[in-house]
Amino acid sequence: MGICALSQITMKTAIFGLGSMGFGIAKSVLKSGAIVNGYDVNKKAEEQFVAEGGQSEPIDSIVAELNSAVLVVLNAAQTEDVLFGDNGIVPKLPAGAVVIACATVSPAFARDMESRCLEHDVLYLDAPISGGSKKAAEGALSVMASGTQNAFDAARPTLNAMAETVFELGDGAGSGSAMKSVNQLLAGVHIAAMAEAITFGITQGVQPEKFLQVISQCAGTSWMLENRAPHIIDGDYTPHSAVNIWLKDLGIVLDIAQTANFDAPVTQSALDQYKSAAQMGLGQEDDAAVAKVYARQAGLTLPGE
Repeated sequence: MGICALSQITMKTAIFGLGSMGFGIAKSVLKSGAIVNGYDVNKKAEEQFVAEGGQSEPIDSIVAELNSAVLVVLNAAQTEDVLFGDNGIVPKLPAGAVVIACATVSPAFARDMESRCLEHDVLYLDAPISGGSKKAAEGALSVMASGTQNAFDAARPTLNAMAETVFELGDGAGSGSAMKSVNQLLAGVHIAAMAEAITFGITQGVQPEKFLQVISQCAGTSWMLENRAPHIIDGDYTPHSAVNIWLKDLGIVLDIAQTANFDAPVTQSALDQYKSAAQMGLGQEDDAAVAKVYARQAGLTLPGE
């Protein structure tokens, strides 16, 4: 019993990417009793994490002692850079350490990363996440994971700290990312549909507050509608998830669809709206700002404008 307790206390984890999701994950893993180092290109995020009890030691000084590394970076390119770039961690990790890769990527990319990690006796868990920054901070994310049983076993203490639900979707990388692409198709379309509906309602004299009050209790609701419509009502586009994220994520969905010879016109239409928002200079605003595309087209004024 004492050995198990000591193992729990001395678990060492590194979190790469301290954005709205990664910071919450880092704090949740820290609360579990692990020693956590956090890294981000934004040094202020690292400083904030250290101020809240975490560490940010030079990666070369601690990488050989890590049990797990959680990547909450933006995309495939950043994932590959952290793992195999000029200062990539995989060749320096101890045998049996596990990489928990959370970025939205293609299934083929996830399988490639798993194969390359295994060449160094490093385990890889394809583990995209869902739930938003609030659930990340609560340690209550949903994880769509796939990987070997050894990868799941090695990742379990970290997963327990960061997630409420872990879906085990396969015994190799790729299945987790496939499921995440399905989720992102729906999530991206739902935000765009919410933006279209709330602005359409305004043209008919339906106030945004009343829209949310009524539709959230009707069949037309969705989690994204209930989560994002308040941003429009408050006129607050602080980016919890930015418009530009959807250019990437829905782009991945359409790339996968093309490979599968699958037509996805609704996804394409939603992506076009996010592209329009980015062209309007809204790429770094909260993704609810896609409503501004519809508002401008219709000559509407949204709350807060």
